[in-house]
Amino acid sequence: MLRSVIDREDGPARRQPSAPDRLAYAASEPADPSRLRADLPIFLGLLGLFLTAALFAAYRRQVSASFDELAHISYIAHLQQTGALWPNLERMLMLDGTTFRFIDLANYLNHPPLYYEVLALLGPALQGHPEALVAHRLINLVFAAIAIAATLALGLSVARSRLETYACCIPIVCIPFLVQLAGEINNDNMAFAGGAVAVFAAYRLLVTPRTAWLCIALIGLVIAAQAKFTALLLCGGLVAGACGYLLWRGRFRYVWAVPIVIAGLVAAAPYAVLLAQYGSPVPTTTGQVELLEYWSRETGLAGRPPLSFAAFAANFSVMFAYYWLPTLAPRNLFNYAAIVLPLGLVGCGLAGLYRSSGLIARRAETALDVVVVVGWVTLAVTFAANLGFSYVHHLAYASVAEAYPRYYLPLAAIVPLAGLTFARGVADPKRRATVIYFLITAPILYILLGSPLAELLPKQ
Repeated sequence: MLRSVIDREDGPARRQPSAPDRLAYAASEPADPSRLRADLPIFLGLLGLFLTAALFAAYRRQVSASFDELAHISYIAHLQQTGALWPNLERMLMLDGTTFRFIDLANYLNHPPLYYEVLALLGPALQGHPEALVAHRLINLVFAAIAIAATLALGLSVARSRLETYACCIPIVCIPFLVQLAGEINNDNMAFAGGAVAVFAAYRLLVTPRTAWLCIALIGLVIAAQAKFTALLLCGGLVAGACGYLLWRGRFRYVWAVPIVIAGLVAAAPYAVLLAQYGSPVPTTTGQVELLEYWSRETGLAGRPPLSFAAFAANFSVMFAYYWLPTLAPRNLFNYAAIVLPLGLVGCGLAGLYRSSGLIARRAETALDVVVVVGWVTLAVTFAANLGFSYVHHLAYASVAEAYPRYYLPLAAIVPLAGLTFARGVADPKRRATVIYFLITAPILYILLGSPLAELLPKQ
């Protein structure tokens, strides 16, 4: 099993399959045991470093400085109090952030209950017990550990050198908000875990089309989909794209249709129920309306004419970058200037998308190219759906853009992988090395320049 985790694609001189319809199909070669011994410490070191930081955050982070954690806590407490397997979202209330007692304020979450059922079952009672918070956070840390381990394993799998391993892995552990998110109660952790497993297994499926890898990818899809609707779109699109590619290349086994249909039905089932119950797979509940109207008043948008779609889309994109900043403190000029670093990484990723698309068009692609193209297309479609849904809310409630980067964590590996494909396409060795060094250092510099060092400068 460990051997298969680190199998790598052949280099540029790899042998091509003889059949015309399999030209340049992504073959694999056995991993060098010396490479395994060399790269395994990287895997363990980065995973250990991340989990240590997340564990510290789990014990020290305040509920008031979190990503909607109180709402997630309240969902769990509601299930523990009522024993409901499928709660009425309209009847869920929020807990007080200090006493952990229910107050007369509607909960705005509209997600399926499986994630919250797991925590309600495994964790201690939350209502009236703020001290139980850490135990539930540690359960979330398990989801985060699975996500990071699967993503790092993918990085080891595609890398051809030590530098490429760093280029694939470091951008993931340096995602600005990831340590804080892993150390709190949030269904994004479960979505990330399922998505990371699905991406890794989909890549392995493309390299060696085996039923086992398909089943693992489908399990990841189901887990992610039970967390939130965007995770269903992201993982469903990726797995569907990988299977579609295998069908196109004549590598798809029709017997696979059975587990695919079963997994698809299980993944979509909660949203079919929500659609039947509330008229939407992502219901706009009373709590949601109250929250949207609150932010409309707070931002001064209430009573103003709605923005045009073009203006809202521009604002949506700006807010997406804004929420990528690794600090919850008031932003300063240094924070904003540092955004050029992740934007540069995205630019490299888009250049990798262009290169991988060209390789597929010429039938000279590898499995990595397929994952990059399918991943980028899925991200773009999901982003467009998120934008459209948010604009509907804006028209109805004059709400702000709901552009949160953490929604896209299930496919977080796509951007560094795309950057790597771009680097591999640079012919000049020195320029190629420069690109790879940028992919490695930019995430680290952004963490440093975006938060701790920037705190020394005056706030705007």
